[in-house]
Amino acid sequence: MSSPLLSRVFSELGSPDLALRAQALAPPSVLLPSRLSTGHLAWASVAAATLLSSPAPVESIDPDRIAVAYRSDRVLTIDGTAPPVWAPLSGFWQTSDGWIRTHGNYPHHAARLLVGLGLASSATPETVGRALAECRSSEAVASVSAAGGLAVEVRDEHPSVDTELRGTPLLHVVRRDVSVAPRSRRTGETEKPLHGVRVLDLTRVIAGPVATRTLALWGADVLRIDPRNLLEPEWQHLDTGHGKRSALLNARSPRMEELLTGADVVVLGYRPAALERLGLDADALALRHPHLLVAQLSAWGLDDPARAGFDSLVQAESGIAMIESPDGDRPGALPAQALDHSAGYLLAAAILRTLERRKAEGGSWFVHTSLRRIAAELLGMPRGDDIPSEAPIDVASHTARFVVGGHTLITARPAIPAVEYAVPRPWGRDQPRW
Repeated sequence: MSSPLLSRVFSELGSPDLALRAQALAPPSVLLPSRLSTGHLAWASVAAATLLSSPAPVESIDPDRIAVAYRSDRVLTIDGTAPPVWAPLSGFWQTSDGWIRTHGNYPHHAARLLVGLGLASSATPETVGRALAECRSSEAVASVSAAGGLAVEVRDEHPSVDTELRGTPLLHVVRRDVSVAPRSRRTGETEKPLHGVRVLDLTRVIAGPVATRTLALWGADVLRIDPRNLLEPEWQHLDTGHGKRSALLNARSPRMEELLTGADVVVLGYRPAALERLGLDADALALRHPHLLVAQLSAWGLDDPARAGFDSLVQAESGIAMIESPDGDRPGALPAQALDHSAGYLLAAAILRTLERRKAEGGSWFVHTSLRRIAAELLGMPRGDDIPSEAPIDVASHTARFVVGGHTLITARPAIPAVEYAVPRPWGRDQPRW
């Protein structure tokens, strides 16, 4: 079995030799049991990053390491305790005519969910369940969305929509023909591939942080910036913050412009409409800072710029949740946040390759992918009738131990072979400067 997905990625990135090589590769089995080809998607995403970045042979990619890395939230511990990954108001809820999926991991999203349902801030999950059981799915989603909360209907797959999406690039790479000289801070052939490259990280929640964590793994100087009024769960940052610095800053401050001026790459992970309001959308950045490579991740794509979303919500609305149903009635889920992780590795691969092209050709560059586009790709891959049984993995051999702020942290090791993560730093404790 070859990997058409991997061949496609390299073709889109302008690497025909690697695209040809990918046709002869036989992907191993990755233990991410599902009806859909989740394991193959994961392997192809990691293989794309590996082949572009590492002298290590692709055969050295460990499929068990990929499985653990994709489910890193399940092996993460802080002082021996596993953090609560899902908040009480995040999950599937049965309505009078079907199911919806909500996301309430951030306190402000949970609060808006309750407002949308007309419930008190002290409402329990049981109260929410009873209220939703009396609503139609469409009405519940409309009410929650109008209040600024996050909910989607659990739907069957949309073959025509997915076919149309698969007719668009998985990794959309655009070169703007502007007078920008080729720029590179790399200091030597013996260094890591991104040694000296400055990356401004404006992302959160798995996909973007996985991409920028991978760039840090390759030697980039990654500085993550978060707004002061939007706290990040500690565990979430520690799970994906390896090798980065992290600071708090108002997006409209003069310092942000200084950081953009000094950066080589900016990675965007917030809603496109929110970025446009802040003057941080790709077009505005290209005008003010044409030297930048702008890389963007979104949940639903650039055609739906005002809509927020997460991996779990995209799975539910795209039809994945019903395909993975354990009984044909209740919705299920992929064995990992595979859309997020795959988006992260693929975007990192695209950034690395596009930096090489910028060095040779100059110009201003834009790279984009979305969770919904990756979901469409997965839905077009071969699938099985049953969910395979879980097989044991020696998880301990695929984890690393760090001490962060006096706390002992256990996290997954890199899926990319022959490299190891640097220690994560506490969230928001660094200064916003290069």
